[in-house]
Amino acid sequence: MLFSLQVKGYKAYMGALKVAAKVIPMPKPTLFMGEDSSLELCESIAQMGTKKILIVTDQMLVKLGILKKIQDTLTKNGVEFVIYDGVLPDPTYDQVESGLKIYKNNGCEAVLAVGGGSPIDCAKVIAARVTNHRPVAKLAGLFKVWTTPAPLFAIPTTAGTGSEVTVAAVVSEPDTHHKTPLVDPKLVPMSAALDAALMLGLPPAVTSATGMDALTHAVEAYISMNATPETDSYAVAATRLIMQNLSVAVKDGSNVKARHNMALASYYAGLAFTKASLGYVHAISHNFGAYYKTPHGLGNAIVLPYVLDYSKENIIGRLADLAEVSGLSTGKESHQELAQKFIDHIRSLLKEYDIPEKLEALKENDIPAIAKSALKEAHLNYPVPKYMDQATCERLIRKMLV
Repeated sequence: MLFSLQVKGYKAYMGALKVAAKVIPMPKPTLFMGEDSSLELCESIAQMGTKKILIVTDQMLVKLGILKKIQDTLTKNGVEFVIYDGVLPDPTYDQVESGLKIYKNNGCEAVLAVGGGSPIDCAKVIAARVTNHRPVAKLAGLFKVWTTPAPLFAIPTTAGTGSEVTVAAVVSEPDTHHKTPLVDPKLVPMSAALDAALMLGLPPAVTSATGMDALTHAVEAYISMNATPETDSYAVAATRLIMQNLSVAVKDGSNVKARHNMALASYYAGLAFTKASLGYVHAISHNFGAYYKTPHGLGNAIVLPYVLDYSKENIIGRLADLAEVSGLSTGKESHQELAQKFIDHIRSLLKEYDIPEKLEALKENDIPAIAKSALKEAHLNYPVPKYMDQATCERLIRKMLV
């Protein structure tokens, strides 16, 4: 009885968020696409009159020389730069503050993120902190970035997070590593470049995990109770592109067309979940990252089929739609059969990509705390199609024990 009352409260709150999403403008970045589009973005930064910019990235990308053409183009166009490459997976408040210090000490005027989701998320929060003189913890939650951030630009080097287009950034508390989302339209970058050339060197494991991250964004947006015709169109487009291109990109990382289509899919999926939001997959996966440093895309890939199994009875039609989009229909199946086909296909993709169905690091003793934290995140942020209580969530997570 108590849980049913709580669910009514959650649904009412999510309904209010849906109304807010319709009223509050959701900006989109100016998009540069195609070969060397990252360099076009750099030229546009110069044309805006920017004299000095902070590049937020990670050490691996610097070592691989991914930034060289970007640096050369900025220099050629009269833009000085300072590099902050201290971003690690699941960036912390401390990393944000370190980047902010470099920004201020060097008189920077804008922020350019180059990398996967971690550098882009970190850059978003650095840009917000430049103009919002409050600790990161005070910016966490919904619509708490009160002042427009410093000019922000993004060049993703993976196809997965969609952070270059979303209103969200996720950073972790330094002590507990609990993931803290910041959600505000002001966090959307001014411009972004989808340059497949920067993704050609990604290894298969990273390609598959980030691709499954993008798929999870699309699927959770499509089954969300706050989905709209607009978000549906983006989620469907993303799912179709992923199903047609991810396996190609995993097998042949040098396939520029597949890489470009995956970058576009990630972008579309980001547009979808920016308005429709996410669900239990992300809530649980975030906690796997906090407890075990599980890479985000890998965590999503593992959790996704379990959550779809649990929610299936409430989303038969939606899953059937995704099965058809994925090319799984012969035209003879019932909606129930198509829904199961879609879930089974996700499991077959995990097998194809050598992604485990269970989480080796998961410990029985951690499950109650993981479930509690995941439910708190989900019920405060995500309009899920079927709610679960603490015991149900624990049972679901327990299925992932090795």
